[in-house]
Amino acid sequence: MGSLDAVSLAILLGSLLVLTGILSSLIALRFGAPLLLVFLLVGMLAGEGGPGGIKFDDVGVAYTVGSIALALILFDGGLRTRFASLRNVLAPAVTLATVGVLITTLLTAPVAKLVLGIGWIQALLIGAVVASTDAAAVFFLINARGMRLRPRVRAVLEVESGTNDPFAIFLALLLVEILLLGEQSWSHALVTFLRDAVFGSIIGFAGGQIITLVLNRLALAQGLHAPFVAVSALVVFAFANAVHASGFLAVYLAGLVVGNKQTRAHNSVVVFLDAITWLAQIVMFVLLGLLAWPHRLAETLFGAMAVALALMLVARPATVFLCLAPFNFHTNEKVFISWVGLRGAVGIFLASIPMLVGVPRAHLYFDVAFVVVLSSLLVQGWTVALAARKLDISFTRSDPIPRRVELDLPGQLAREIVGYPVPANSPFLRRGLIPNWARPTLVIRNEEILTPAEAEPVREGDYIYLLAPPEKAQSLDRFFVRMPPPVLPDPRLLGDFFVPGTATLGALAEIYGLQVAADYTEITLAHYFSEQLRRRPKTGDIVALGPIALLAHKVDGGTVTTVGLRLAEPEGPGDLIGRARTLWSRIQSYFG
Repeated sequence: MGSLDAVSLAILLGSLLVLTGILSSLIALRFGAPLLLVFLLVGMLAGEGGPGGIKFDDVGVAYTVGSIALALILFDGGLRTRFASLRNVLAPAVTLATVGVLITTLLTAPVAKLVLGIGWIQALLIGAVVASTDAAAVFFLINARGMRLRPRVRAVLEVESGTNDPFAIFLALLLVEILLLGEQSWSHALVTFLRDAVFGSIIGFAGGQIITLVLNRLALAQGLHAPFVAVSALVVFAFANAVHASGFLAVYLAGLVVGNKQTRAHNSVVVFLDAITWLAQIVMFVLLGLLAWPHRLAETLFGAMAVALALMLVARPATVFLCLAPFNFHTNEKVFISWVGLRGAVGIFLASIPMLVGVPRAHLYFDVAFVVVLSSLLVQGWTVALAARKLDISFTRSDPIPRRVELDLPGQLAREIVGYPVPANSPFLRRGLIPNWARPTLVIRNEEILTPAEAEPVREGDYIYLLAPPEKAQSLDRFFVRMPPPVLPDPRLLGDFFVPGTATLGALAEIYGLQVAADYTEITLAHYFSEQLRRRPKTGDIVALGPIALLAHKVDGGTVTTVGLRLAEPEGPGDLIGRARTLWSRIQSYFG
């Protein structure tokens, strides 16, 4: 009975730790603290060196849990990455994920050797351990603070974070092998890396295709689609590792393939993976926190802090500016990408490998990585939103994200039902426009189901359900957000939404259901401004596009880089003042 009690006590303590981590996220959201930091601190406090006093030194368990968690996180990241955004940033992101990791390692190693008094191979291993970034912490903070990054910057960070982990893991394993077995041929290492990358890519692509095929062909019971996808992702990861390919690259590519194909139960899969990756991160971070001893960390604190500062202020910025030099990035974009190089779970996970295989002074790598991650989260993590605003990389959301319901339709994959409550002052209620790819199907009012014709006009408090492609469902959010009503048709009120000046009229017309001439669909908004104004645009200029007013929000060198949108308010037939103001605004715009 004593052993049963011990098992029950272990389950109780483990559940309480996870529950504490989940509830701590509320504090993190309120104060902007990086969530990873909260879970690490919970683990440290509960560990043998903290007040909790829990003895945990099983590195094998932590490594296994970390592998599963990272595989699911990478698969989820691939699942959410669109090929359209990937194509635009593939070259710079992959350069950062490969050459960038190598440069970061080489620039960090001399500092580690100097301040820690270790050899070059050990210093290079420390550099490799902390070379990869953790985008999960970045985007948690950005989303929690309501920031919207410029699409290209966000895409670069997403793709880099999904593809730099495999290279960092390969580099770390190579250096661990050198420490254990002695000198290795660098040509052999290069061949090994290419083999791992090529076979990992093949397995990932094939695995994604098989997952999609089985998901769409087999009549699985409702509720089993999401677990099937998650477990299949782990199968792809484990199989790739078993044949000595890159499992992390394979599982990311598998998620990329599945996420860009029409699949059954897409929404339930995404929601399930959200929950499972959330819990996996909590468990992994708490276990890594349990492995850290505060007293032991103090012994290398000075050297680890020096490594952290060198990484944040020298290695990462130099890497970003070198790798992005061939590409057309503005200086403020490169500065922001440099600052958002947060270190996270992968660094501590990699630092546990020397402990697992018995490398001499193995705890040194873990302790240094732990301090580097904590420093990165405290300094960079707490200032991500501030840096985004100061560098003009993001726009603050003035609109809360609406509650969206998504329902799959059995028998087809091209459409799903998307439902929203209709709030007061929402763009849909005030202007009545909806994208031409979305079709209203029913309205619920006072618990009564109505057709769109019976419910006309839709009222505040109704629930409306529309047919829409699954990949475009999120784009409907902007039409069902609660916005304050404008008091006057003042140009400064423009900017419900922001889009880059490189967006085309065709893309905008598709979203807002506008009619645009065929030869105008590929014209960018920046070019449209110049054509309509017949002069160099300047900040504050306004042009019309059907019922949409376009505001030149940001102008760089005579080219509009950011455009604010607002759908025009309907004017009554007798609203002479409104018509006069509109006419005067157009006259001012024309003559500058």
